Amino acid sequence: MLRNVVLHYLQAHPGKPYGPRQLIDKLKIGNNKPDVLKTLEQLVANHHAISATEGKFHYGTILHETEKSSTRRSDGKTFTGVVDLKRSGAAYIICEGQKQDIFVRATDLESALNGDTVSVQVTSRRTGKPSGKVVEVVKRATEQFIGVFHEFKNYGIVVPDYYKVPFDIIVMPDKASSAVHGDVVLVKVVKWSGKINKTPHGEVILVLGEPGSSNIAMQSILVQNGFNLLFPPDVQDEMEKLPATLTAADLEGRTDFRTVATFTIDPINAKDFDDALSVRRLENGHVEVGVHIADVSHFVKPGTALDREAFRRSTSVYLVDRVLPMLPEKLSNELCSLRPNEDSLCFAAVFTFDQHHKVVKRWFGKTVIHSDRRFHYEEVQEVLNRGVGDHNEDLALLNKIAFALREEKLKNGALMFETDEVQFILDEHGVPMEVYAKVRQDAHLLIEDFMLLANREVAKYIGESRRSDNIPFVYRIHDTPDPEKLEQLARFAAELGFTMKMDTPRQIAKSFNGLAEAAQKDEALRILEPIAIRTMAKAEYNTENIGHYGLAFNFYTHFTSPIRRYSDVLVHRILFDNLDGKTMRVNLKNLQEQCVHISNMERKAQRAERDSIKYKQAEYMQKFIGQQFEGHISGIIDRGIFVVLTDTHAEGMVSFDLFEEPYQVDPSGLRAIGSMSKNALRMGDTVVVRILDSDPAKRQIEMELVNG
Repeated sequence: MLRNVVLHYLQAHPGKPYGPRQLIDKLKIGNNKPDVLKTLEQLVANHHAISATEGKFHYGTILHETEKSSTRRSDGKTFTGVVDLKRSGAAYIICEGQKQDIFVRATDLESALNGDTVSVQVTSRRTGKPSGKVVEVVKRATEQFIGVFHEFKNYGIVVPDYYKVPFDIIVMPDKASSAVHGDVVLVKVVKWSGKINKTPHGEVILVLGEPGSSNIAMQSILVQNGFNLLFPPDVQDEMEKLPATLTAADLEGRTDFRTVATFTIDPINAKDFDDALSVRRLENGHVEVGVHIADVSHFVKPGTALDREAFRRSTSVYLVDRVLPMLPEKLSNELCSLRPNEDSLCFAAVFTFDQHHKVVKRWFGKTVIHSDRRFHYEEVQEVLNRGVGDHNEDLALLNKIAFALREEKLKNGALMFETDEVQFILDEHGVPMEVYAKVRQDAHLLIEDFMLLANREVAKYIGESRRSDNIPFVYRIHDTPDPEKLEQLARFAAELGFTMKMDTPRQIAKSFNGLAEAAQKDEALRILEPIAIRTMAKAEYNTENIGHYGLAFNFYTHFTSPIRRYSDVLVHRILFDNLDGKTMRVNLKNLQEQCVHISNMERKAQRAERDSIKYKQAEYMQKFIGQQFEGHISGIIDRGIFVVLTDTHAEGMVSFDLFEEPYQVDPSGLRAIGSMSKNALRMGDTVVVRILDSDPAKRQIEMELVNG
């Protein structure tokens, strides 16, 4: 195959430029110059780390003599960091605690891939910016890749479908499984050969089918982001040994809630139910509410293959049309799922509320429940609206308490901003038929408020009540907004007549909530909401507690979803080991390393979820090529503006190349100004666009501006 022959030759001679005629001579091939030129251009377009310079093509960056000598100079410092691979094939190594990322040429990556943890040596600091070379791959982010299998006489090659994998994987015949030429396969790299320009060798572990399907695209998104599609054999072996039903020994030492009214409330398509609410009225007029969480730690023991795989994944991944679970189905959908009319094992946070809906007592411990009813959100909302139906009095009472909790949270400075959650209606083949934004109603907020309460009180118990014991713990933290972005937002808001006070964190929160309220009445101010959200820090897991700014909680953790978050499994273990007068400290350094990994996997899962939404949006918009839609400007970069459509919530790009005059982007990124007309395009402006093209594979939608 010409493509692979040319690619392998360029990879074997990194940094050296070749023209089509030179390659024909070097490779002694019979192809003509146009064929070779077309192949080279395709390699550049597919981002296989091949670049074009003055009509010649090369792998990686061309090293000039001055650059070659500079790379030999080293300041001797070595750092550990994570690879952020760029389309050129070069990368930046992101090192924790370092202000500047370290630039590494494609030829100095030593087979490191995007997301890998590497040891990098700084070789030069020209213009103050560090450059370096990878000296060791410390940890691979992934060993599995999806690509097309190409069969040759004595071997096969898998060409990965992701531009951040700039090599092919050799597969010997005995490692090809049932794959035939042209199949899309899942391949696992089992070894790397060669000291320089290392070559990966792999084995096919799953044949996925023919290229081009939506199903394969979704699987590819998962693998590209570092998630394994299959559970390892040792995990499957452990799962087979788990009993199918509960035993008397499983119930020992648990508080029995089986006679208390209990139910679950989840999305209509949910398969795992990891939280339930119990409610009962006490003789003194108080109300007891139990937040019962699936007791995953009862089944997932430290040191087991199941525990190692759950930690490695750290989270379930929710794509548009599927869930990749953190735990195998036998646990997530059966043993740990709080299904109705069955005894279930839980870890509970139980609260007693007085007549004013204030918490006057709390208790944490292992429970056994028997769910009376499985509700989905729409059913609960109907009961709340009509006042009749199963558990109507219990649901009405819980809704009142939840409302009081919500009011208290907002009073203390919690932020009100919410982003639209895009939902799809798919046909039997997974093709989008309809796109809409999820509407959050009281039924959703009811569950959310009780989960927030449980998470907060568990964190307070360890962080506040047990402070003198200095117990290492997993906190969910959220830092204050970025000051520079806040200043830009305040200036932009002032132009629209809205004043924001930014002197203290409490004033900032009050200004944000005031903006959210004002935007409901003034359409012009709605453009500020997405900008305000972008000033926010990302929430993460950490052993050092700084509080949760967005929720206005001094203490916060994740306790309520251990089926889908490994952080919650850790929290359950630590909490249980420090109840009833017991004190047990885990190793702080190890726990912090776990927090870093879990936060990293959470970001990967979020990226995968966004990618799947963009894919389905682009797939949906293919049927509207040439049609016009209203939208608003959601982003501005040097190449053009991004527009989110009002009806479908799909985001596309309008290139400045399509405009009649050049546009200059303001340093704030909040507006662009026409060089001649002085016409201003601002973040949030309402515009009308025409759909020019929609490519699901690239997850891109091209638009042109009709008017603004």
